[in-house]
Amino acid sequence: MCGVVGVVGPGVDASMLRAGIGAIRHRGPDGEGVFVDPARVAGLAHARLALVGIADGAQPIASEDGRVVVSVNGEIYGHAALRAELEARGHRFRTHSDSEVALHLYEEHGDAFVEHLRGELAMVLWDGARRRLLAARDRFGVKPLVWAAHDRRVLVASEAKALFAMGVPARWDARSLAHVATHQYLPPSRTMFAGVFAVPPAHVMVVERGEARLRRYWDPARRDPRPSTPEELEAALEEAVRLRARAEAPVAFALSGGLDSASVVALSGVAAPRTFGVRFDGAAWDESSFAREVATHVGAEHEVVDVSRDVMLDALPDAVASSEGLAINGQLPAKLALARAIERAGCKAVLTGEGADEALLGYPHLVMDALRDEPDAQQRARLEAESGVCRGVMLADGQPPRLEAVERALGFVPSWLEAKALLGARVQALLADGVEVEPERVFGALLAEVDLGASSEPRPARSAWLWTQLALAGYILRTLGDGTEMAASVEGRTPFLDHHVFEVALRLPLEARIRDGVEKHALRARMRGRLPERVVTRRKHPFLAPPLLGADDPRVMDVLRSGGPSPFFDRERVEAALVRQGELSLEDRAAAEPALMLAFTATLLQRRFGLGDAR
Repeated sequence: MCGVVGVVGPGVDASMLRAGIGAIRHRGPDGEGVFVDPARVAGLAHARLALVGIADGAQPIASEDGRVVVSVNGEIYGHAALRAELEARGHRFRTHSDSEVALHLYEEHGDAFVEHLRGELAMVLWDGARRRLLAARDRFGVKPLVWAAHDRRVLVASEAKALFAMGVPARWDARSLAHVATHQYLPPSRTMFAGVFAVPPAHVMVVERGEARLRRYWDPARRDPRPSTPEELEAALEEAVRLRARAEAPVAFALSGGLDSASVVALSGVAAPRTFGVRFDGAAWDESSFAREVATHVGAEHEVVDVSRDVMLDALPDAVASSEGLAINGQLPAKLALARAIERAGCKAVLTGEGADEALLGYPHLVMDALRDEPDAQQRARLEAESGVCRGVMLADGQPPRLEAVERALGFVPSWLEAKALLGARVQALLADGVEVEPERVFGALLAEVDLGASSEPRPARSAWLWTQLALAGYILRTLGDGTEMAASVEGRTPFLDHHVFEVALRLPLEARIRDGVEKHALRARMRGRLPERVVTRRKHPFLAPPLLGADDPRVMDVLRSGGPSPFFDRERVEAALVRQGELSLEDRAAAEPALMLAFTATLLQRRFGLGDAR
């Protein structure tokens, strides 16, 4: 993984590009490169984390005639076969880098080149002959890519801080704040910053004659209609894992103790894999015993990272700054502590289990959606009891408000959106006087920007697809994943989000994903015998940290009182809520904390970037 910058417009120079790439040098400590078009109408920059083509893979990479130049973040899998096909058509390669494949695919297929790519990546490409800049992002948004129009130029980068370094003003975005205060997540095209937009997952942005236009290049609904089998799922996943386990530098595996990450390491074929997991205080959150059992079963060299409250509070400011987003739980700094341990061990990439729950309907809230019409109330109650850590985060902690806009659009309200609407109500109680949020209007705007899926799909599948576009892309992958991994110069790899795997999973019959109220039936069936039985049969346990915030810790209160004026949260209300946290049970503290974490991490973001008033 790397950092990329691209600029198109008048008067582009190397100093501007170096300022931008310098702000995200943590993404690529192994090298830096800059390209400026001779006419100074465009430029690219690259910060390199070397994993493939280490000897000669410096970027940006230019075509033989210099017409096309590319800067790529991420990995292209199956690049050797693509290279052979392109060479057979007369293309000549100058490096051994997988990234050069993208350049030649563009020469061969034009804007449709991204449809031939397999992997997690984001890139910027300059076509000097046609005077056009392309910015492309992978199908699920594993790798970030943001852009802004400023001073007669369009600027693109892996992170917003690179845009700020090139002159884009750093200000809060009022509409994004309204989304956070309503349901936590942002629409796919938005960031927390005014005038800074995300290239949505599965999109290409073309900038030509000063105008930017977006095109979606992948739609999972256009898949093979034939039902798939658990055997096909296992074969596709094994191939995806083994592709991602290869590199010219050490690769690690994140091991939480759950089925998803355990399946990845079990299918890797790596002898004595390096695995890493965290240990939390509190039995309700700690999964380290399951991770150790899996590591022993597969013969892994396992490292446990102790993540105490002190560790999380100390790491939280850096985690917020690197992720450029807000968080609801101490999972964010815990992920940063894990990534730092992986980097200290000398590993440059880590395979994770992200995406399995979206593909295979693994979250408790998706099972709850499947059980909505189930007459057996005891089964629903049992699910809620077994998913206690999800209360207030993924499952509603109380009576949710009526979400009429959602009900009109989908015909039902996903369980997780009920939980997020209740979270939004708690956030709104912390807002300053005069800050108005209209939830129905916000939900309407949100639904207008996302793909609602086919009405013929089962309810949990439609709920999962909406979650994939909002929670997975905007929070799990960007904030918790890339935001923490790249802060430690570690590349995240997600085999369940290989689009071949995801499409096979979507073609599984519903009963192969949820059966008798138990999630991920097909994966459990194929992993039986490969993993310890208690891991195979264990219910989903989301990666969540114990409650973190409270008025008892002076570090927390110091941040609130010295973070600068907040344009939307009322400091006294936040402090009073923190005091009340000390009067609650541990379980109630955990359910109430997400709203406080959003306010607290907003203060940290304000302090780190000196954000101007909301616009």
